[in-house]
Amino acid sequence: MNRHLAQLNVAHLRAQLDAPELADFVNNLDRINGLAEASDGFVWRLKTQEGDATALRPLGPDMLINLSLWRDVESLRSFVYRTAHTDIMRRRADWFVPTDKAYTVLWWVSAGHLPDMAKALSRLERLQKSGPSQEAFGFSQAATFS
Repeated sequence: MNRHLAQLNVAHLRAQLDAPELADFVNNLDRINGLAEASDGFVWRLKTQEGDATALRPLGPDMLINLSLWRDVESLRSFVYRTAHTDIMRRRADWFVPTDKAYTVLWWVSAGHLPDMAKALSRLERLQKSGPSQEAFGFSQAATFS
């Protein structure tokens, strides 16, 4: 079966995007998104026609979302953990409200299918409420559901 790995992550902002305390995060968005798009295995990411994903706020004005497709788990893992993305996300607590809930969810889609935001959010909710399954899992369970 030809498929892609869908990924959604959400983050609760500590302040408005134009606040000084978020300047380092905002100033690195284009660089990190460009790095993702140039990464081996990257397929697609949700963004406006202007290329802005931060303008999309289906969970409210204080919540950022990131929805993307990847060739496979290893491609996404490589970008997340073996690029400049890692250094930026080490500062996650500086910019986002910590949570004890899952904020990232992975699942498989047919190649060529672009995930719908409502369905992606329902996958995250499923993971948060019921734990990992074939329909919604995290990096630590990716090998089980591959």
